[in-house]
Amino acid sequence: MRYVLLTLVYRILADMKLTLLFLVLTSFCFGQNDVPEINSINQRIDSLDKVKGELMTKLETLKLNWINDEIENIGVPNDGFQEQIISHLAYCLSYNEEHEQANWVMHIILPDIINGNASRSNDFREDSLISTGSSLEKDFFLKELKSDSTYKYDGFGYDRGHLAPSADFRWSEVALSESYFYSNMSPQLGDFNRLKWAELEGWMREYVTKHNTSLVIVTAPVLGDNLTKIESGINKVSIPNYFIKVALDLENETGIGFILPHKKIERPLESFAVSIDSVEQVLGYDLFSNLDDKLENTIEIQENYTIWLPDAQKSDILAIALGELPKNSVNTNRVNGLINDGKKHKVCGTVVSTKKHKKGHVFIDLDKKFPNQVFSVSIFESNIKNFDYEPEIYLLNQEVCFTGKVGEYNNTPNMIIEQSNQVKLLKEY
Repeated sequence: MRYVLLTLVYRILADMKLTLLFLVLTSFCFGQNDVPEINSINQRIDSLDKVKGELMTKLETLKLNWINDEIENIGVPNDGFQEQIISHLAYCLSYNEEHEQANWVMHIILPDIINGNASRSNDFREDSLISTGSSLEKDFFLKELKSDSTYKYDGFGYDRGHLAPSADFRWSEVALSESYFYSNMSPQLGDFNRLKWAELEGWMREYVTKHNTSLVIVTAPVLGDNLTKIESGINKVSIPNYFIKVALDLENETGIGFILPHKKIERPLESFAVSIDSVEQVLGYDLFSNLDDKLENTIEIQENYTIWLPDAQKSDILAIALGELPKNSVNTNRVNGLINDGKKHKVCGTVVSTKKHKKGHVFIDLDKKFPNQVFSVSIFESNIKNFDYEPEIYLLNQEVCFTGKVGEYNNTPNMIIEQSNQVKLLKEY
Protein backbone atom coordinates (compact mmCIF):
# COMPACT_ATOMS: atom_id res chain seq x y z
CA MET A 1 0.00 0.00 0.00
CA ARG A 2 2.87 2.32 0.90
CA TYR A 3 4.55 1.67 -2.47
CA VAL A 4 1.31 2.22 -4.44
CA LEU A 5 0.80 5.54 -2.65
CA LEU A 6 4.38 6.54 -3.38
CA THR A 7 4.03 5.70 -7.08
CA LEU A 8 0.87 7.76 -7.38
CA VAL A 9 2.47 10.73 -5.64
CA TYR A 10 5.58 10.41 -7.82
CA ARG A 11 3.55 10.62 -11.03
CA ILE A 12 1.85 13.78 -9.82
CA LEU A 13 5.03 15.38 -8.59
CA ALA A 14 7.06 14.35 -11.63
CA ASP A 15 4.62 16.15 -13.88
CA MET A 16 5.07 19.22 -11.67
CA LYS A 17 8.84 18.73 -11.76
CA LEU A 18 9.08 18.80 -7.97
CA THR A 19 11.97 16.37 -7.86
CA LEU A 20 13.30 17.58 -4.52
CA LEU A 21 10.02 16.97 -2.76
CA PHE A 22 9.88 13.48 -4.27
CA LEU A 23 13.27 12.65 -2.77
CA VAL A 24 12.02 13.79 0.62
CA LEU A 25 8.99 11.54 0.31
CA THR A 26 11.22 8.65 -0.76
CA SER A 27 13.23 9.02 2.40
CA PHE A 28 10.02 9.15 4.43
CA CYS A 29 8.49 6.01 2.89
CA PHE A 30 11.56 3.82 2.60
CA GLY A 31 14.08 5.36 4.89
CA GLN A 32 17.46 6.77 3.99
CA ASN A 33 19.13 3.35 3.91
CA ASP A 34 16.65 1.98 1.31
CA VAL A 35 17.41 4.54 -1.41
CA PRO A 36 20.88 3.19 -2.37
CA GLU A 37 19.50 -0.35 -2.59
CA ILE A 38 16.65 0.82 -4.84
CA ASN A 39 19.12 2.58 -7.10
CA SER A 40 21.32 -0.52 -7.16
CA ILE A 41 18.41 -2.75 -8.21
CA ASN A 42 17.44 -0.33 -10.98
CA GLN A 43 21.02 -0.37 -12.26
CA ARG A 44 21.05 -4.16 -12.27
CA ILE A 45 17.77 -4.23 -14.21
CA ASP A 46 19.23 -1.82 -16.78
CA SER A 47 22.29 -4.04 -17.06
CA LEU A 48 20.17 -7.16 -17.57
CA ASP A 49 18.12 -5.40 -20.27
CA LYS A 50 21.35 -4.56 -22.06
CA VAL A 51 22.57 -8.16 -21.86
CA LYS A 52 19.19 -9.39 -23.10
CA GLY A 53 19.36 -7.01 -26.07
CA GLU A 54 22.85 -8.24 -26.97
CA LEU A 55 21.78 -11.89 -26.72
CA MET A 56 18.68 -11.28 -28.86
CA THR A 57 20.83 -9.66 -31.54
CA LYS A 58 23.25 -12.59 -31.46
CA LEU A 59 20.36 -15.07 -31.64
CA GLU A 60 18.90 -13.25 -34.64
CA THR A 61 22.27 -13.43 -36.40
CA LEU A 62 22.54 -17.16 -35.71
CA LYS A 63 19.07 -17.78 -37.14
CA LEU A 64 19.86 -15.79 -40.27
CA ASN A 65 23.09 -17.79 -40.68
CA TRP A 66 21.11 -21.03 -40.28
CA ILE A 67 18.70 -19.94 -43.03
CA ASN A 68 21.58 -19.31 -45.42
CA ASP A 69 23.20 -22.66 -44.58
CA GLU A 70 19.88 -24.50 -45.02
CA ILE A 71 19.24 -22.89 -48.41
CA GLU A 72 22.75 -23.86 -49.50
CA ASN A 73 22.23 -27.47 -48.37
CA ILE A 74 18.88 -27.77 -50.18
CA GLY A 75 20.17 -25.99 -53.25
CA VAL A 76 18.72 -23.01 -55.04
CA PRO A 77 16.65 -23.50 -58.21
CA ASN A 78 18.76 -24.56 -61.16
CA ASP A 79 16.97 -22.28 -63.61
CA GLY A 80 19.56 -22.30 -66.40
CA PHE A 81 19.53 -18.52 -66.65
CA GLN A 82 22.80 -16.64 -66.71
CA GLU A 83 21.55 -14.40 -63.96
CA GLN A 84 23.24 -13.21 -60.81
CA ILE A 85 22.21 -15.12 -57.68
CA ILE A 86 21.71 -12.60 -54.89
CA SER A 87 22.03 -13.74 -51.27
CA HIS A 88 20.48 -11.48 -48.69
CA LEU A 89 20.55 -12.32 -45.01
CA ALA A 90 17.04 -13.83 -44.98
CA TYR A 91 16.51 -15.05 -48.55
CA CYS A 92 18.10 -15.41 -51.96
CA LEU A 93 16.91 -14.73 -55.48
CA SER A 94 17.79 -14.80 -59.16
CA TYR A 95 17.16 -11.45 -60.85
CA ASN A 96 15.95 -11.22 -64.45
CA GLU A 97 17.10 -7.95 -65.99
CA GLU A 98 14.91 -8.34 -69.08
CA HIS A 99 11.73 -8.53 -67.00
CA GLU A 100 13.04 -6.37 -64.10
CA GLN A 101 12.02 -8.81 -61.36
CA ALA A 102 13.19 -12.04 -59.81
CA ASN A 103 13.04 -15.32 -61.69
CA TRP A 104 12.42 -16.81 -58.24
CA VAL A 105 12.84 -16.02 -54.55
CA MET A 106 13.70 -18.69 -51.97
CA HIS A 107 13.19 -18.14 -48.25
CA ILE A 108 12.36 -20.09 -45.09
CA ILE A 109 9.48 -19.46 -42.70
CA LEU A 110 10.57 -20.18 -39.12
CA PRO A 111 8.26 -21.13 -36.22
CA ASP A 112 9.51 -17.90 -34.62
CA ILE A 113 6.72 -16.08 -36.46
CA ILE A 114 4.41 -17.37 -33.71
CA ASN A 115 5.82 -14.84 -31.25
CA GLY A 116 7.32 -12.39 -33.73
CA ASN A 117 6.16 -8.81 -33.34
CA ALA A 118 8.16 -6.83 -35.89
CA SER A 119 5.75 -4.64 -37.86
CA ARG A 120 5.74 -3.59 -41.51
CA SER A 121 8.61 -1.24 -42.24
CA ASN A 122 7.41 -0.15 -45.70
CA ASP A 123 10.97 0.92 -46.50
CA PHE A 124 10.71 0.06 -50.20
CA ARG A 125 14.09 0.63 -51.84
CA GLU A 126 16.32 -0.33 -54.74
CA ASP A 127 18.39 -3.48 -54.28
CA SER A 128 22.00 -2.32 -54.42
CA LEU A 129 23.25 -5.89 -54.84
CA ILE A 130 21.71 -6.14 -58.32
CA SER A 131 24.64 -5.22 -60.57
CA THR A 132 22.37 -4.01 -63.38
CA GLY A 133 20.05 -2.19 -60.99
CA SER A 134 16.68 -3.42 -59.75
CA SER A 135 13.26 -1.97 -60.46
CA LEU A 136 12.30 1.24 -58.69
CA GLU A 137 9.36 3.03 -57.12
CA LYS A 138 8.86 4.91 -60.41
CA ASP A 139 8.17 1.59 -62.10
CA PHE A 140 4.95 1.25 -60.08
CA PHE A 141 3.75 4.83 -59.54
CA LEU A 142 4.81 8.46 -59.55
CA LYS A 143 4.43 10.83 -56.64
CA GLU A 144 4.64 14.60 -56.56
CA LEU A 145 5.19 16.71 -53.45
CA LYS A 146 2.43 19.31 -53.14
CA SER A 147 2.62 22.72 -51.49
CA ASP A 148 0.87 21.42 -48.36
CA SER A 149 3.68 18.83 -47.89
CA THR A 150 1.43 15.92 -48.91
CA TYR A 151 1.98 13.79 -51.99
CA LYS A 152 -0.08 13.40 -55.14
CA TYR A 153 0.12 9.83 -56.42
CA ASP A 154 -0.15 8.71 -60.03
CA GLY A 155 -0.53 4.93 -59.92
CA PHE A 156 -0.01 2.57 -62.84
CA GLY A 157 -2.64 0.07 -61.67
CA TYR A 158 -0.45 -2.54 -59.96
CA ASP A 159 0.55 -3.31 -56.39
CA ARG A 160 4.15 -3.86 -55.44
CA GLY A 161 3.54 -7.55 -54.81
CA HIS A 162 5.97 -9.22 -52.42
CA LEU A 163 7.32 -12.56 -53.60
CA ALA A 164 8.71 -13.36 -50.14
CA PRO A 165 6.05 -11.67 -47.95
CA SER A 166 7.10 -9.38 -45.14
CA ALA A 167 4.85 -11.18 -42.63
CA ASP A 168 7.01 -14.31 -43.02
CA PHE A 169 9.86 -12.37 -41.37
CA ARG A 170 8.07 -10.73 -38.45
CA TRP A 171 10.49 -12.43 -36.03
CA SER A 172 13.33 -10.21 -37.28
CA GLU A 173 13.35 -6.49 -38.06
CA VAL A 174 16.45 -7.01 -40.22
CA ALA A 175 14.85 -9.77 -42.30
CA LEU A 176 11.52 -7.94 -42.54
CA SER A 177 13.24 -4.80 -43.83
CA GLU A 178 15.04 -6.85 -46.49
CA SER A 179 11.70 -8.00 -47.87
CA TYR A 180 11.10 -4.43 -49.13
CA PHE A 181 13.87 -4.52 -51.74
CA TYR A 182 12.36 -3.92 -55.18
CA SER A 183 14.10 -7.10 -56.35
CA ASN A 184 11.48 -8.92 -54.24
CA MET A 185 8.57 -7.20 -56.00
CA SER A 186 6.43 -8.17 -58.97
CA PRO A 187 3.53 -6.10 -60.35
CA GLN A 188 0.29 -7.63 -59.10
CA LEU A 189 -3.32 -6.61 -59.52
CA GLY A 190 -4.84 -5.44 -56.25
CA ASP A 191 -7.69 -7.99 -56.46
CA PHE A 192 -5.05 -10.73 -56.78
CA ASN A 193 -2.41 -9.52 -54.34
CA ARG A 194 -4.77 -8.58 -51.52
CA LEU A 195 -7.14 -11.53 -51.82
CA LYS A 196 -6.18 -15.05 -52.94
CA TRP A 197 -2.41 -14.39 -53.03
CA ALA A 198 -2.55 -13.04 -49.47
CA GLU A 199 -4.73 -16.00 -48.46
CA LEU A 200 -2.16 -18.44 -49.83
CA GLU A 201 0.61 -16.70 -47.89
CA GLY A 202 -1.54 -17.05 -44.78
CA TRP A 203 -1.95 -20.78 -45.43
CA MET A 204 1.82 -21.21 -45.35
CA ARG A 205 2.21 -19.35 -42.06
CA GLU A 206 -0.64 -21.25 -40.42
CA TYR A 207 0.97 -24.53 -41.49
CA VAL A 208 4.23 -23.50 -39.81
CA THR A 209 2.57 -22.47 -36.56
CA LYS A 210 0.28 -25.51 -36.47
CA HIS A 211 3.07 -28.03 -37.07
CA ASN A 212 5.81 -26.06 -35.28
CA THR A 213 8.17 -26.62 -38.18
CA SER A 214 10.11 -24.57 -40.69
CA LEU A 215 8.99 -24.33 -44.30
CA VAL A 216 11.15 -23.76 -47.39
CA ILE A 217 9.30 -21.54 -49.85
CA VAL A 218 10.06 -20.84 -53.50
CA THR A 219 7.96 -18.13 -55.14
CA ALA A 220 8.19 -17.27 -58.82
CA PRO A 221 6.46 -15.23 -61.47
CA VAL A 222 6.11 -17.21 -64.69
CA LEU A 223 8.28 -15.19 -67.08
CA GLY A 224 8.50 -15.56 -70.82
CA ASP A 225 8.21 -13.83 -74.16
CA ASN A 226 5.42 -11.47 -75.16
CA LEU A 227 4.42 -10.41 -71.64
CA THR A 228 2.69 -7.06 -71.27
CA LYS A 229 4.86 -4.40 -69.64
CA ILE A 230 4.18 -1.36 -67.47
CA GLU A 231 4.96 1.16 -70.17
CA SER A 232 4.52 4.14 -67.84
CA GLY A 233 7.42 2.98 -65.66
CA ILE A 234 11.09 3.70 -66.17
CA ASN A 235 12.28 0.09 -66.53
CA LYS A 236 9.21 -1.34 -68.32
CA VAL A 237 8.59 -4.12 -65.81
CA SER A 238 6.88 -7.22 -67.24
CA ILE A 239 3.46 -8.24 -65.93
CA PRO A 240 3.33 -12.03 -65.34
CA ASN A 241 0.23 -13.99 -66.31
CA TYR A 242 0.82 -16.58 -63.57
CA PHE A 243 2.48 -16.78 -60.17
CA ILE A 244 3.81 -19.90 -58.48
CA LYS A 245 4.44 -20.79 -54.86
CA VAL A 246 6.01 -24.03 -53.65
CA ALA A 247 6.33 -25.22 -50.05
CA LEU A 248 8.75 -27.88 -48.80
CA ASP A 249 8.57 -29.37 -45.30
CA LEU A 250 11.76 -31.42 -44.92
CA GLU A 251 11.07 -32.49 -41.34
CA ASN A 252 7.78 -34.15 -42.30
CA GLU A 253 8.89 -35.01 -45.85
CA THR A 254 6.01 -33.34 -47.59
CA GLY A 255 5.48 -30.57 -50.12
CA ILE A 256 2.94 -28.86 -52.35
CA GLY A 257 2.79 -26.39 -55.22
CA PHE A 258 0.28 -23.78 -56.37
CA ILE A 259 -0.07 -22.21 -59.80
CA LEU A 260 -2.33 -19.15 -59.69
CA PRO A 261 -3.54 -17.11 -62.68
CA HIS A 262 -2.82 -13.40 -62.26
CA LYS A 263 -6.37 -12.11 -61.98
CA LYS A 264 -9.14 -11.81 -59.43
CA ILE A 265 -9.71 -15.44 -58.43
CA GLU A 266 -13.18 -16.68 -57.54
CA ARG A 267 -12.39 -20.38 -57.10
CA PRO A 268 -11.03 -21.86 -53.83
CA LEU A 269 -7.25 -21.96 -53.48
CA GLU A 270 -7.16 -25.74 -53.31
CA SER A 271 -8.36 -25.77 -56.92
CA PHE A 272 -4.87 -24.58 -57.88
CA ALA A 273 -2.87 -27.07 -55.80
CA VAL A 274 -0.49 -29.26 -57.80
CA SER A 275 2.57 -31.40 -57.21
CA ILE A 276 6.02 -29.80 -57.15
CA ASP A 277 6.81 -31.92 -60.20
CA SER A 278 4.02 -30.13 -62.07
CA VAL A 279 5.42 -26.74 -61.08
CA GLU A 280 8.87 -27.73 -62.34
CA GLN A 281 7.36 -28.75 -65.68
CA VAL A 282 5.79 -25.29 -66.03
CA LEU A 283 8.97 -23.45 -65.02
CA GLY A 284 11.27 -25.80 -66.89
CA TYR A 285 13.87 -26.25 -64.16
CA ASP A 286 14.71 -28.07 -60.93
CA LEU A 287 13.68 -26.17 -57.78
CA PHE A 288 15.79 -27.92 -55.11
CA SER A 289 19.06 -28.70 -56.86
CA ASN A 290 20.95 -30.34 -53.94
CA LEU A 291 18.10 -32.33 -52.42
CA ASP A 292 18.69 -36.09 -52.11
CA ASP A 293 17.17 -37.69 -55.21
CA LYS A 294 15.19 -40.33 -53.29
CA LEU A 295 13.74 -37.76 -50.90
CA GLU A 296 13.10 -35.34 -53.75
CA ASN A 297 11.18 -37.95 -55.73
CA THR A 298 9.09 -38.84 -52.67
CA ILE A 299 8.12 -35.27 -51.93
CA GLU A 300 7.74 -33.78 -55.40
CA ILE A 301 5.03 -36.19 -56.62
CA GLN A 302 2.70 -35.42 -53.69
CA GLU A 303 -0.61 -33.70 -54.50
CA ASN A 304 -2.46 -33.99 -51.19
CA TYR A 305 -3.55 -30.43 -50.44
CA THR A 306 -5.68 -31.29 -47.38
CA ILE A 307 -2.84 -31.10 -44.85
CA TRP A 308 -2.17 -27.55 -46.05
CA LEU A 309 -5.71 -26.37 -45.44
CA PRO A 310 -6.26 -24.07 -42.46
CA ASP A 311 -8.13 -25.78 -39.61
CA ALA A 312 -11.26 -23.76 -40.37
CA GLN A 313 -11.38 -25.30 -43.84
CA LYS A 314 -10.57 -28.93 -43.05
CA SER A 315 -14.09 -30.10 -43.85
CA ASP A 316 -14.22 -28.17 -47.14
CA ILE A 317 -13.95 -30.14 -50.35
CA LEU A 318 -13.27 -29.52 -54.01
CA ALA A 319 -16.12 -28.78 -56.37
CA ILE A 320 -17.61 -31.81 -58.11
CA ALA A 321 -15.90 -32.35 -61.47
CA LEU A 322 -17.92 -31.10 -64.43
CA GLY A 323 -17.81 -34.52 -66.04
CA GLU A 324 -19.67 -36.01 -63.09
CA LEU A 325 -22.53 -33.51 -63.20
CA PRO A 326 -25.95 -33.90 -64.85
CA LYS A 327 -26.52 -32.25 -68.21
CA ASN A 328 -26.98 -28.45 -68.16
CA SER A 329 -25.66 -28.04 -64.62
CA VAL A 330 -22.66 -26.27 -63.11
CA ASN A 331 -20.44 -26.73 -60.06
CA THR A 332 -19.59 -24.10 -57.47
CA ASN A 333 -16.52 -23.02 -59.44
CA ARG A 334 -18.71 -21.79 -62.29
CA VAL A 335 -21.55 -20.16 -60.39
CA ASN A 336 -20.09 -16.65 -60.05
CA GLY A 337 -20.71 -15.90 -63.71
CA LEU A 338 -24.43 -16.64 -63.31
CA ILE A 339 -25.27 -14.09 -60.61
CA ASN A 340 -28.38 -12.01 -61.37
CA ASP A 341 -28.62 -13.07 -65.01
CA GLY A 342 -32.38 -13.69 -64.58
CA LYS A 343 -32.21 -17.32 -65.70
CA LYS A 344 -32.74 -20.57 -63.82
CA HIS A 345 -29.66 -22.72 -63.29
CA LYS A 346 -28.87 -26.10 -61.78
CA VAL A 347 -25.99 -25.80 -59.29
CA CYS A 348 -24.51 -28.97 -57.80
CA GLY A 349 -22.15 -29.56 -54.90
CA THR A 350 -21.65 -31.24 -51.55
CA VAL A 351 -23.56 -29.87 -48.57
CA VAL A 352 -20.78 -29.27 -46.02
CA SER A 353 -22.80 -27.28 -43.49
CA THR A 354 -26.40 -26.42 -42.62
CA LYS A 355 -27.94 -24.11 -40.05
CA LYS A 356 -31.48 -23.64 -38.85
CA HIS A 357 -32.11 -20.11 -37.66
CA LYS A 358 -34.13 -19.50 -34.49
CA LYS A 359 -36.87 -18.05 -36.72
CA GLY A 360 -37.05 -21.31 -38.70
CA HIS A 361 -35.05 -20.34 -41.80
CA VAL A 362 -32.57 -22.94 -43.13
CA PHE A 363 -29.21 -21.97 -44.63
CA ILE A 364 -27.04 -24.39 -46.58
CA ASP A 365 -23.41 -24.11 -47.80
CA LEU A 366 -22.02 -26.13 -50.68
CA ASP A 367 -18.37 -27.32 -50.77
CA LYS A 368 -17.01 -24.66 -48.38
CA LYS A 369 -18.26 -23.57 -44.95
CA PHE A 370 -18.80 -20.06 -43.62
CA PRO A 371 -16.86 -17.75 -43.63
CA ASN A 372 -15.26 -19.10 -46.82
CA GLN A 373 -18.50 -20.17 -48.48
CA VAL A 374 -18.62 -20.16 -52.29
CA PHE A 375 -22.34 -20.88 -52.78
CA SER A 376 -25.21 -20.79 -50.30
CA VAL A 377 -28.86 -21.81 -50.37
CA SER A 378 -31.65 -20.18 -48.35
CA ILE A 379 -34.97 -21.82 -47.48
CA PHE A 380 -37.16 -19.39 -45.57
CA GLU A 381 -39.43 -20.56 -42.76
CA SER A 382 -42.57 -19.89 -44.81
CA ASN A 383 -41.40 -22.46 -47.40
CA ILE A 384 -40.32 -25.23 -45.02
CA LYS A 385 -43.89 -26.60 -45.16
CA ASN A 386 -43.21 -27.53 -48.82
CA PHE A 387 -40.66 -30.15 -47.73
CA ASP A 388 -41.56 -33.61 -46.36
CA TYR A 389 -38.16 -33.81 -44.66
CA GLU A 390 -35.96 -31.53 -42.57
CA PRO A 391 -33.51 -30.03 -45.12
CA GLU A 392 -30.86 -29.12 -42.54
CA ILE A 393 -30.64 -32.79 -41.47
CA TYR A 394 -31.45 -34.80 -44.59
CA LEU A 395 -29.20 -32.87 -47.01
CA LEU A 396 -26.10 -32.59 -44.81
CA ASN A 397 -23.04 -34.35 -46.37
CA GLN A 398 -25.03 -35.23 -49.49
CA GLU A 399 -24.15 -34.34 -53.08
CA VAL A 400 -27.10 -32.20 -54.11
CA CYS A 401 -28.30 -30.17 -57.11
CA PHE A 402 -30.39 -27.02 -56.55
CA THR A 403 -32.39 -25.41 -59.37
CA GLY A 404 -33.35 -21.73 -59.39
CA LYS A 405 -32.11 -18.21 -60.07
CA VAL A 406 -28.68 -17.28 -58.72
CA GLY A 407 -28.61 -14.09 -56.71
CA GLU A 408 -26.13 -12.74 -54.20
CA TYR A 409 -26.02 -12.40 -50.44
CA ASN A 410 -23.06 -10.93 -48.53
CA ASN A 411 -20.93 -11.09 -51.70
CA THR A 412 -21.61 -14.81 -52.08
CA PRO A 413 -23.69 -16.47 -54.83
CA ASN A 414 -27.00 -17.47 -53.28
CA MET A 415 -30.13 -19.31 -54.36
CA ILE A 416 -33.54 -19.04 -52.67
CA ILE A 417 -35.41 -22.37 -52.69
CA GLU A 418 -39.20 -22.38 -52.30
CA GLN A 419 -40.23 -25.92 -53.35
CA SER A 420 -38.79 -29.36 -52.65
CA ASN A 421 -38.80 -30.18 -56.40
CA GLN A 422 -35.99 -27.62 -56.76
CA VAL A 423 -33.77 -29.96 -54.76
CA LYS A 424 -32.49 -33.33 -55.97
CA LEU A 425 -29.71 -35.64 -54.81
CA LEU A 426 -26.99 -36.11 -57.41
CA LYS A 427 -27.29 -39.91 -57.21
CA GLU A 428 -30.93 -39.63 -58.35
CA TYR A 429 -29.95 -38.38 -61.82
